[in-house]
Amino acid sequence: MEVQTATQHSPMPVVGAEETRRAWLPLVLIVSLFFLWGTANNLNDVLIAQFKKAFVLSDFRAGLVQSAFYLGYFLIAMPAGIYMRRFGYKSAVIFGLALYSIGALLFWPAAEMATYGMFLFALFVIASGLAFLETSANPFVTLLGSPDTATRRLNWAQAFNPLGSITGILIGQHFIFSGVEHTPEQIAAMSQAERAAYYVSETHAVQWPYLVIGIVVLCWALLILATRFPRPITAHAATASAAVDGGVMGRLLRDKSFVGALLSQFFYVGAQVGVWSYTIRYVQASMPGTSHREAANFLTAELVCFMLGRFAGAALMKYAAPVRLLMTFAAINVVLMLYALAVPGLSGACALAACSFFMSVMYPTIFALGVAGRGDDERKLGSAMLVMTIIGGAVLTAAMGAVSDHSTIADAMVVPAFCFAVIAWFSWQRRRTAESVG
Repeated sequence: MEVQTATQHSPMPVVGAEETRRAWLPLVLIVSLFFLWGTANNLNDVLIAQFKKAFVLSDFRAGLVQSAFYLGYFLIAMPAGIYMRRFGYKSAVIFGLALYSIGALLFWPAAEMATYGMFLFALFVIASGLAFLETSANPFVTLLGSPDTATRRLNWAQAFNPLGSITGILIGQHFIFSGVEHTPEQIAAMSQAERAAYYVSETHAVQWPYLVIGIVVLCWALLILATRFPRPITAHAATASAAVDGGVMGRLLRDKSFVGALLSQFFYVGAQVGVWSYTIRYVQASMPGTSHREAANFLTAELVCFMLGRFAGAALMKYAAPVRLLMTFAAINVVLMLYALAVPGLSGACALAACSFFMSVMYPTIFALGVAGRGDDERKLGSAMLVMTIIGGAVLTAAMGAVSDHSTIADAMVVPAFCFAVIAWFSWQRRRTAESVG
């Protein structure tokens, strides 16, 4: 998932010509962060299936993986922005990488303790680090080169995010999933010692992958610390007080169009995270005999479709208004989710994969519609509020788990179907308003 930031729309500092020529190494280091947080985000989809098996969890409790993760984003995004304004982009990046590394390294003691709550805390720490990275990396990329190519650079950098997501799934598929799966009847037939040994081995499966990730991230932080970055020259300073002006927030919350964007973004993130989180569970439940590793192939296919959808959506926007494209894609996804609900199995799983193609343009399009035409103060605070709607990933993933526990995982697809219906309604309202004004 790509996350915009409150600072992305602030007036950007610029660099001189000599510093621009020296910016290629810092640019490579910062662009790599998009890959790193994509890896962490989608490893969660593997962890849900792994922890469900290792700790014998209900779908609701397994969904708390995403709840802990996105709660970290929600709580830390604004403090991360304040830290960045006070200490600068590079310092925020290093601090975020340090938190990311600490959270990953905490997986080792969490596995030794075999405590689900400790894993959730480690994920919260990782998410806190990623909140710093996403808040700082997006605007930082625009500084590392010519201002004329800033937008192109940022789009190029964001293309590495789904590549990281696919890598995260592959790491989980081949280095966390053991391939050893027992039915409830087989587990019940084990001796107490055999059962305990099975659960311990599945819990410990996450140790080495996350240890390696933690070390790599820490080394990357040290490399950035040792690298000389161009000194940005601020064109004109932005005041922090404007971003927290209660009058600005009041105006935004009285604006039905902006509130619609907030709701749409909340439901979009919830739908995206929920569909990806429960794909493995859906495939295994609707296609009995499918292993975790085989089911993970469908998740990889979703991420490939998501990446392809980004390029296709950008091309289509040359010929269709973004709001019209958003409405069409949201309506298609309502149909796909209802199909996955009604026809579980191979074709339903393919519908989930196709859904990712049409999800790809939703976050940036809703974000742009939310801040379009606003003054600088409203744009900055509005951006921050839109970032905080990613808490939808925590709330609605848990809601899908609750529906699954009381019915089936296929029936849980009614939650993202409703989410996409909200987005279709929002885009229809925006289109109608634009046409009436025109």
